Amino acid sequence: MLLVFDVGNTNITIGLFDEQELVGNYRMTTKLPRTSDEFGMFFLNLLSSKGIAVNKIEAAIIASVVPNINHSLNNGIKKYIHVQPIMVGPGIKTGIRIMTENPRELGADRIVDAVGAYTIYGGPVLVIDYGTATTYDLVLEDGSFVAGVTAPGVRLSANALWQGAAKLPEIEIVKPDTILAKSTVPSMQAGLVYGHIGETEYIVKRMMEEADIHNMKVVATGGLGKIIAEATDSIDVYDATLTLKGLQIIYEKQQRK
Repeated sequence: MLLVFDVGNTNITIGLFDEQELVGNYRMTTKLPRTSDEFGMFFLNLLSSKGIAVNKIEAAIIASVVPNINHSLNNGIKKYIHVQPIMVGPGIKTGIRIMTENPRELGADRIVDAVGAYTIYGGPVLVIDYGTATTYDLVLEDGSFVAGVTAPGVRLSANALWQGAAKLPEIEIVKPDTILAKSTVPSMQAGLVYGHIGETEYIVKRMMEEADIHNMKVVATGGLGKIIAEATDSIDVYDATLTLKGLQIIYEKQQRK
């Protein structure tokens, strides 16, 4: 069995694969500081609760955009799961070519999303990840990663709104029935959600026009992506576990001679 770790700025998402099948996925917060022992005990308790013996775990792979937890996370996996995790980074086999000006600055999560979307759905593909930031990444038919757009995420925008304006409350992020809001909370919800729907539709359209590609698949993932995907025809597929699947695909590529 394979453990995969998607370490984002808000959450660490953990996937458990039995060969190619995702048999479980779990979340823990990123921002809480943890030692290697705390990580290790969490993983042991997680496996125990699912009735899975530690010796069933044969490998682990990590994609992280939070460098300051990598040491503790790595050591926790090595010490308690007894495997040496693979880190997604420069030099790893992915099956896509990074054609941007500085490939090393591209986040591991974006590489993994691109691999997952291209392998599962084919190319050309535009993959949108609604995380702490919302990212739009274009992979061509030949597997070349050629361009990306980075925008503030839905929750990040919400946090800025209620932290920057003293009279605005913290709200639940949901799509209101109408954009014609008549009170504060629905007006904030409308601005956040419909605003990001509009952002998505414009950026997708503009990227297609400038790339001169009009038949590409648009694949979305990320925590709040489902809200946006359900409200626009600009997104063809919403795949909640795309990043985890991408990690499993990259792991398999490392095993091939």
